[in-house]
Amino acid sequence: QGQPVESGGGLVQTGGSLRLSCAASGRTSKNSPMAWFRQVSGQNRLFVAAIRWSGSDYETNYADSVKGRFTISGDNDKNTVYLQMNSLKPEDTAVYYCAATGQPRPSLWLSSSGYDYWGQGTQVTVSS
Repeated sequence: QGQPVESGGGLVQTGGSLRLSCAASGRTSKNSPMAWFRQVSGQNRLFVAAIRWSGSDYETNYADSVKGRFTISGDNDKNTVYLQMNSLKPEDTAVYYCAATGQPRPSLWLSSSGYDYWGQGTQVTVSS
């Protein structure tokens, strides 16, 4: 119950674009952030981007490796988050996970420790 559901992964050539979507019904607090992480087989899960809201305002944060290429956005009322990925590189190849929480922990919004609900992941493969 409440597990985020991702969609939008696939295979794309270097320089191409993909848009990931996520719906998280378990996110019961409008103050709680949502985020994207990615993981390569055999490696740790890494932060990609996060978004959090305060009323009608929102704040975003990105990993240095994706700044200027990826954009996170979302609909606070619909518990959805998106990741627009442009200028994709082979090193972006990974399984991308959507993360959400029902208990906001502001100091941990950029860490996997700040999230309780994880999607099953969607594969993104960038060919060279």
